[in-house]
Amino acid sequence: MNGTQWIIFILIVQVIHFLGTWKLYVKAGRKAWEAAIPVYNAIVLMQIINRPKWWVILLFIPIINLLMFPVIWVETIRSFGRNSTLETWIVVFTLGFYIYYVNYSLDVTYIQDRSLQPKTAMGEWVSSILFAIVAATLVHTYFIQPYVIPTGSLERTLRVGDFLFVSKFHYGARTPMTTVAAPMVHDTLPVLGVPSYIKKPQLPYFRLPGFTKVERNDIVVFSWPADTVRVFFKKEKGVDKPIDKKSNYVKRCVGVPGDSLEVRNGYVFINGKQLELPGSAKPQFDYTIYSSKGVSSRLLEKLDIPEFTRKYLSNPLNQEQVNGLRNYLMGYNQAANGQIELYTKSNGIPANVISKYRLSLKEVTDRERTVPLTADMVKTLKADTTIDSVIQQVTEIGKRGINLFPQSPDYPWNYSQMGTIYIPKKGTKIDLNLKVLPLYKKIIREYEGNEITVSGNQININGQPASSYTFKQDYYWMMGDNRDHSEDSRAWGYVPENHIVGTPIFIWMSFDNFTEGISNWRPRWDRIFTTVNGEGEPQSYFKYFLIILVAYFVGNWFWKRKKAKN
Repeated sequence: MNGTQWIIFILIVQVIHFLGTWKLYVKAGRKAWEAAIPVYNAIVLMQIINRPKWWVILLFIPIINLLMFPVIWVETIRSFGRNSTLETWIVVFTLGFYIYYVNYSLDVTYIQDRSLQPKTAMGEWVSSILFAIVAATLVHTYFIQPYVIPTGSLERTLRVGDFLFVSKFHYGARTPMTTVAAPMVHDTLPVLGVPSYIKKPQLPYFRLPGFTKVERNDIVVFSWPADTVRVFFKKEKGVDKPIDKKSNYVKRCVGVPGDSLEVRNGYVFINGKQLELPGSAKPQFDYTIYSSKGVSSRLLEKLDIPEFTRKYLSNPLNQEQVNGLRNYLMGYNQAANGQIELYTKSNGIPANVISKYRLSLKEVTDRERTVPLTADMVKTLKADTTIDSVIQQVTEIGKRGINLFPQSPDYPWNYSQMGTIYIPKKGTKIDLNLKVLPLYKKIIREYEGNEITVSGNQININGQPASSYTFKQDYYWMMGDNRDHSEDSRAWGYVPENHIVGTPIFIWMSFDNFTEGISNWRPRWDRIFTTVNGEGEPQSYFKYFLIILVAYFVGNWFWKRKKAKN
């Protein structure tokens, strides 16, 4: 909905409110016209129902107002003596229209000094829970949102199983565009598995003032621009999602509006200079490790490299052994000599499983293994006398990658080699031609709402010939630090400014084996309460948290003991 449509919608709501309440305003000693003035009528209504005036603010905050409207409906009828449980449910399920019946058909009397205390324990419980949800939704929507790292695209800067707090106020909170949605959930209702929102009406994009802008090298949470997925890892027809209900992604911003970006041999160059990452960044690239003696799994484990495959040789297995191994195998194959080749992830097959099922296994140590490594890992391996070589895997220039931005044969790019790419800045005009169009077609059509057609060599925008285009908002380029294993802007292009959600501020909990079931989770104590962004190494504040926690409990114990003596 545009601005004009929203003004019309708000006026309709005001008319509905006036027609349904004006007689109640009069019975409460107010004037009928006071029910017709936007905002002022809400202030007067708070006086009538004997609730604080600041509640009016909650009525105009998207999502929060969905929780407050039923409260106001119930408080309104109770202010005129309609206190029964049945009427409470009726006014909620009729979306407040039961008030029309009270207004026109019932002879009610205004109760000026009614008690605001719940009359039952259940009522008090419901009231407390409701306002706890309101407060939590307010914080979740406009200030801080919890987030968990589900994939390894930012390894080792952020690791799978890191639990984050994401600040929405750094860049300024993006107010909800989807006006009708369940609080405290994103795009899907738990258990039910159905959308948690209704697409219409939609509010125009608006962002509250922040105290910083998205800067190069920031780690940023954003709505995935290419999201049409209802359920991840399930093939089905795509869905059209509102911007604020698209799946949240987290990547590093490597290019800001106005930058010219290139990727050379996997490394990012901005305006011709290689991008310098902060000390907290731990970028990884794929390297092939070669050793004539075999690259041992023990060496890779020592370096804490989780992403490698193990291969075991086994004699033929009986059904009991097959069932016992099923949860540990990635795949298997029968060799020419009749032996079974078993493939597992890096954690292999536990010794107790081998013993329980009386397995005879031999791990094959390949001479060559390709794994993602940080610069420190590469340095350690090169210093190891058992390793002959460590070589970065780089795709050569001109070899076109699969499913890569901008999806055009005119741009034979790959993950290792891209660009030059101009990152659009609001208000900047570019020359438009058939060569340039693939780079900006999605922006012009999907993100900025124009119709594009091509007739011969002529580009038409909204039915008019166009030789240039001026961008309406800023755009960013996001990439994962796990450079060869991250689906990012190299796959789907720019991130619009209206898709920015916030930035992680610290890790409050972290678990190893996060994807292997809660019983296998192991705390990473060195990552708990650590910072995320910043120039230097991540700083842990866990010990300070423990000191404060211990001090609180000790102080509380002494205070209670002293109070008991008195």
